[in-house]
Amino acid sequence: MNLVSHVCLSSPKPNLSFFHSLLKSHIETQSPKSALLLFRHMLQCNLKPNDFTFSLLLKSFTSIPLSEKLEANQIHTPLLKSGFDQFVYVSTALLDFYMKLGCVHYARNLFDYMPERDVVAWNALICGYSRNGYDVDALEIFVQMLRESFSPLQTTLVGLVPSCGRREFVFQGRSIHGFGIKTGIDLDSQVKNALTYMHAKFGDLEAAELLFEELEDKSVVSWNTMIGAYAGNGFFNESMIVFKRMVEEKVEVNPVTIMSLLPENISPELIHCYAFKTGLITNGSVVTSLVCIYAKCGGTELAELLYWSFPQKNLVSLTAIISSYAEKGNMDLVVECFSRMQQMDMKLDSVAMVSILHGIPDPAFMSFGVAFHGYALKNGLDTLNLVSNGLISMYFKFNDIEAAFSLFYEMPEKPLISWNSVISGCVQAGRASDAMEFFCQMKMFGLGPDAITVASLLTGCSQLGYLQLGERLHNYILRNNLKVEDFVGTSLIDMYTKCGSIVHAERVFNSIKEPCLATWNTMISGYSWYGLEHKALNCYNKMRERGVEPDRITFLGVLAACIHGSLLHEGKRHFRIMREEFGLVPNLQHCACMVGLLGRAGLFEEAVLFIKKMESEPDSAVWGALLNACCIHQEVKLGECLAKKMYLLDYKNCGLYVMMSNLYAATDRWSDAAKMREIMRDIGGDGTSGVSQIEVTSSQEMDPDLYRRQLLRF
Repeated sequence: MNLVSHVCLSSPKPNLSFFHSLLKSHIETQSPKSALLLFRHMLQCNLKPNDFTFSLLLKSFTSIPLSEKLEANQIHTPLLKSGFDQFVYVSTALLDFYMKLGCVHYARNLFDYMPERDVVAWNALICGYSRNGYDVDALEIFVQMLRESFSPLQTTLVGLVPSCGRREFVFQGRSIHGFGIKTGIDLDSQVKNALTYMHAKFGDLEAAELLFEELEDKSVVSWNTMIGAYAGNGFFNESMIVFKRMVEEKVEVNPVTIMSLLPENISPELIHCYAFKTGLITNGSVVTSLVCIYAKCGGTELAELLYWSFPQKNLVSLTAIISSYAEKGNMDLVVECFSRMQQMDMKLDSVAMVSILHGIPDPAFMSFGVAFHGYALKNGLDTLNLVSNGLISMYFKFNDIEAAFSLFYEMPEKPLISWNSVISGCVQAGRASDAMEFFCQMKMFGLGPDAITVASLLTGCSQLGYLQLGERLHNYILRNNLKVEDFVGTSLIDMYTKCGSIVHAERVFNSIKEPCLATWNTMISGYSWYGLEHKALNCYNKMRERGVEPDRITFLGVLAACIHGSLLHEGKRHFRIMREEFGLVPNLQHCACMVGLLGRAGLFEEAVLFIKKMESEPDSAVWGALLNACCIHQEVKLGECLAKKMYLLDYKNCGLYVMMSNLYAATDRWSDAAKMREIMRDIGGDGTSGVSQIEVTSSQEMDPDLYRRQLLRF
């Protein structure tokens, strides 16, 4: 039986009150489409809606699917014609309705033209801004509300406080808290819950805990807020203690509790068991959260098993599974999941698409990337900046520079993140000059660089040996108070090191309070390149004293320092503790360092024995390290034997012919040295080309006008 028949049978002469009763029932059942159909039928019955009708109708749109948004807009026209939009509470309901649709601009226009406003109208606008991510606007409206002598209510602060939950808004958030204390609004439990959440977002758990303990009547929302505060800041044990207290006080656990206990850095098995035991595993949100956490923790198989065992399928869970497979580079399983998604009439969203694009490991999978690019074009995803940036990064990875440039130039809007994508891509592709050119264009468009832009440009300076431009970038960092931590500080140290200024690299390193592992590695390697082996080893020891655990890159720098300083015993010791103390399996680069260390010490038999005991097959770098030692000690016979092995591995390796030519020349075998040079020329090498990284003699010269423009940018 359709809606019209139901109305006719229920009441031969339906009146306005009857329709109001039906609208109220639709509010309770959250069925906006039925409410809209009911409104149409009411008009067909020649009944004139009043202000209360429109208020009920707007309230029925509390949860509205995207497909029904256009239909829902139909109520605005009769509302304007009737003149009931002049009623404050009707206009407020319409404003709230627009905010829920995401039509922030329409909502603000409606608010500005309201003849009268009450506190509820201000609250609707503040809450709408906050809900749609317009945090600054929400704060500005709150200030304007106070200036116009309106007194905020508890609901005002509850709607406003989420906008202060960012670290850059700490001052504003604490000011709002102070205002709540001054006016007594903070005594409300909902306000306290919101403030607890806000302080947790700041990382101020002491304040959050104090607010929580002040609550006399702790609701399930209060407990969930405190559990999420600890879990979200990495204090899983503390969150479990609060959860245990909650259970002991017989507060009913709900799905939000389970989701609050699932931060990204813990194993979800324990929470999964509890959800199964309490029956909450049947809740779709709980299953989605568990699937996402399993996928992020590397348990993709478990995530997929849980996902397919649950009758209700959703895009969020499947996106997490696809993203997890993509991160592992397992494109076959990505395609398999994508096929299942197609069978269920689901479509990839921008987040899933970008995860797949970033997960494509190398040019060998270019066909996959092109296929997903086609899918993005077909479904309109390529118009989204997030997807366009992912495609640009993918084509740079494929070394298809022109395709990346074409995508970038076709973008109608180019936010900073897009400029960063193309600048970073150019640097990674070894085209630092193009990166500098894009930077000049970016500045012409009026965009200022951020930390990511500066880090990419510093890497470009390292490639080109542009010390002066690197120094200008450093000045820009200092002038704009960019944090010289993590990747920016690391890029600065790397730039100064590779541009010939180890002293400046040291100064930057010493200015960083808490260097990360990458920063330590860069400084250790820098000392090694300059032959400052003792400084490199001292730097490593300081790193260990700070409690930072080394990785494979750290030991490469340490072993390189030992080679430069001929520190045989020190090198052996570090190679041993790398495996025994830290459980790191040496790769071919580490083995090449050890072979070079033994060879330079003249221990050729030990070096050959070391190679024979290697777990993996030696490559040309390992044999090359031993051949280089043969050149130093003029071991011609062993050198010729090694040259044959290297020839079979890679006959186009010019380094082989250069080292053999040098070995023959050192032993006065000039004709053999000349033959090596001739063979090298035949395969396309000349043995004389090189790249200088000193600014005034760089072989990768840039257009002088462009270079001057770049210097002027800062």
